[in-house]
Amino acid sequence: MAALMLAAGMAGIQSVPAWCASDAPTGSVSGLPIPRFVSLKSDRVNARSGPNKDQEVRWVYTHAGMPVEVTAEFENWRRIRDWEGAEGWVYHSLLSGKRTATVVPKLKDELVPLFEKANVDSPVSARLQPGVLGALKTCNGAWCQFSGKGFEGYVRQERLWGAYPNEKVDLGAFAAPAPIHECPVQGRA
Repeated sequence: MAALMLAAGMAGIQSVPAWCASDAPTGSVSGLPIPRFVSLKSDRVNARSGPNKDQEVRWVYTHAGMPVEVTAEFENWRRIRDWEGAEGWVYHSLLSGKRTATVVPKLKDELVPLFEKANVDSPVSARLQPGVLGALKTCNGAWCQFSGKGFEGYVRQERLWGAYPNEKVDLGAFAAPAPIHECPVQGRA
């Protein structure tokens, strides 16, 4: 296997992860990956049946910071999906690049452990209910550093809706508009 990887490297062939931002479809307007996670900027966001103000309002989101997934773009409109699967069109300026997530358990009433460190042997500092909202700071593909009102710690990435499986996110001290993926740059090894 190592010989095959060495030969591929010498031939200029790159080993590319299964999903990379550079390989993902991009929005025709923003040039950002589709799909991608963002959050609601306002505490009143109308989700419409189509991409213009003449379309009926299907529902109103009332929680700023809620994570949503952009699934399509049309001019200044973005089709979004929430953690329960509902979709609608919202105006782009009502969305933020800030990464947030919602706790989603495997079982309906399961409490999700919040660990002090990114390790199952680490002490559990809290148990989070389904639907708890928080901010993502980092994700390494298996764990996310997750914080909210009165809590901060690490949650298994699979227990959060707001980060893709195996996605790496590093927002550090600065909010980034898009996730950071470990993908090689075209033309570089």
